[in-house]
Amino acid sequence: MARLRSPFLAALLLLLALPIMAAAVNWTRLAEPWPDPASLADLPGVPVSWPSSSPFAIEDIGGDPNDAPPTTALGRLYLPPGPHPARSVPAVVLLHGSGGILASRELTYAPQLARMGVAALVVDSFGARRDRGTEFIERVLNITETMMLADAYSGLGFLAARPEIDPRRVVLTGFSYGAMATMYALYAQVADKLAPSGLRFAGHVAFYGPCIARFDDSRTTGAPLLMLIGGRDAITDQRRCAEVAADLRQGGSRVDTIVYPEAVHQWDGAFAPRLIGRNLAGCSFRVERNGTIRDTHTGLAMSGPFRRKIILGLCTLGAGPYPIGRDDRVCAQASVDYGRFLAGIFAAPPRP
Repeated sequence: MARLRSPFLAALLLLLALPIMAAAVNWTRLAEPWPDPASLADLPGVPVSWPSSSPFAIEDIGGDPNDAPPTTALGRLYLPPGPHPARSVPAVVLLHGSGGILASRELTYAPQLARMGVAALVVDSFGARRDRGTEFIERVLNITETMMLADAYSGLGFLAARPEIDPRRVVLTGFSYGAMATMYALYAQVADKLAPSGLRFAGHVAFYGPCIARFDDSRTTGAPLLMLIGGRDAITDQRRCAEVAADLRQGGSRVDTIVYPEAVHQWDGAFAPRLIGRNLAGCSFRVERNGTIRDTHTGLAMSGPFRRKIILGLCTLGAGPYPIGRDDRVCAQASVDYGRFLAGIFAAPPRP
């Protein structure tokens, strides 16, 4: 065989071959039972950081720098073992819940994905903002879903800069608090503000995300969304999730919902069934076209920690705790359903 004399020609041929190489990978393995967590000790991940920002609300993105101060995002990156051709590895960005990163959840899913050939970036939005709060209530009041959105899109940029990652095949996944951010990230007005360069997630997955906000502007990036919901999850109102799904479909995205009839909140956590916190199901927000997040009950804008405290206090007034509980059967089935969604995205030709 004649040797290629032009480095440019060699690079061009490699670029043209990438879609074929991606299609040749059998991603159906993601829809099979996932690797045993006990077998993942050789995939510890590495600490990483990248530039982000801390906008309190969506209206604060791209405006006065004081409203979205620069922040160093923190995370842990898990790469599949072995060498990889350029732009050949798909990835997942994982956003934690209000309790932070869990060993049984983010730090289990990430090495499982890496074992199956998918890079995983676990984002620690709380760890990056310890100056804003270290206790549960402090963090929920001062570290908002919008800050998680900033970390998610800047994390996408961080992955896109790595030579082995295919930036066209990165899926955003969130759990509970992070799932709310994952759904918000699908709206075009959010993506256009946080990623004006055009980088977009290829898919979005929300694990038991409370559906407490609806957007006046329902236009989406066009990426699909998978909503995984517990049938007995008291904090996730299925009727309102159906309304949000309808909004997103109207806005241009495919939305699939899977309900696990007997599951409660956080079925993949570490805790046996118990009651915790205060139920947010009574909270209802509207995101206006300019990015203002407004409480539909009082009309108050969520413009800072004090207003946020008032709004959350009023909408949970009299609300009792809600149940959580690990369910290994549901956890295994949800992983397969999640894997099937990922496989469909990674095997398909990338969206423009």
